[in-house]
Amino acid sequence: MPKTKFQNVIFTLMMAFLMVYVMICYNISLNIGGMSNQVFLMAFGEMKIMWPVAFVLEFFIVDNLAHVLAFRIVTPKDRPIVITIAISVMIICIMCPIMSLIATILFKHAGSQFIAVWIQTTFMNFPVAFFWQLMYCGPLIRFIFTKMFPEK
Repeated sequence: MPKTKFQNVIFTLMMAFLMVYVMICYNISLNIGGMSNQVFLMAFGEMKIMWPVAFVLEFFIVDNLAHVLAFRIVTPKDRPIVITIAISVMIICIMCPIMSLIATILFKHAGSQFIAVWIQTTFMNFPVAFFWQLMYCGPLIRFIFTKMFPEK
């Protein structure tokens, strides 16, 4: 979708913001035992750390790797939606464990149970990240992006 480096920066910033914000809200609600209005504000505390981290990872490392992996499954001749889904799934498969690792290091205070806590965090996050990205976040950000940068 993005055609230029500038567009790619904007697209990645938007996608990372919405994904990270929702995942932080989800994890905070797990930690405090349920969702409340307070969670929406609490999430901004972690956003200032996790959003830039997610952007840098996605923009400089994960996007290229996800494309390489996706094109082992799909070809440029496949329908655009199939290519988009394949790339999105690969991004989720890479970003979820990495971002869960970073969250475990920064926020979980796992101590000697670090590996177990990281694995649990990843497994708890993966289904939410998967469905949120494919069903809501991805389509919404792509819709907004096409309105911001209409094709000529």
